[in-house]
Amino acid sequence: MFVALLLYQSWFAAHIWYWVGHNPGTPASCRHGWSTCAQRNPNAALNSAGQATRAFSDELKRAVIVAEDAKFSEHDGFDWEGIQKAMEKNQRRGRVVAGGSTISQQLAKNLFLSGEKSLWRKGQEAVITWMLEILMDKERILEIYLNVAEWGEGVFGAEAAARHYYNVSAAGLNAEQAAHLAAMLPRPL
Repeated sequence: MFVALLLYQSWFAAHIWYWVGHNPGTPASCRHGWSTCAQRNPNAALNSAGQATRAFSDELKRAVIVAEDAKFSEHDGFDWEGIQKAMEKNQRRGRVVAGGSTISQQLAKNLFLSGEKSLWRKGQEAVITWMLEILMDKERILEIYLNVAEWGEGVFGAEAAARHYYNVSAAGLNAEQAAHLAAMLPRPL
């Protein structure tokens, strides 16, 4: 059992290590989101492109970090204070209404995992997040996140979102457009 678990985790680590210098294929979030979208709209198109961070406007990078993970450059993949606040809020409400996921955690889920809510998935997300933070620098984590995040039904990646909503490249987004796109990102619970 231990050997199987070790091999399973090694599979994730090997992919992450490879993605330090190469763009990932279609991540789990795109595959799941795409199949759901295609069922509802047979004319939908999968719009995802691998862009380097220099291909994103500084306004977009800042807006996404502020909206999603203000402590992104400071933490080790987990915002422990944010997690604690989310747990307290959920406890007060008696149900899950807030999450404390960081960009790194969201990337782990988007690349490999489903949206299923289970302790196993959250545990696996934590292990993958730890691997991402060890093997990649923050710039690469943000770059891949911007390329795989869903920006509306069937629109995966910031370049596709910029073209879809504003008919400009992701590098050409102004502050207002970037803020609007950052506000469109789904908030994980």
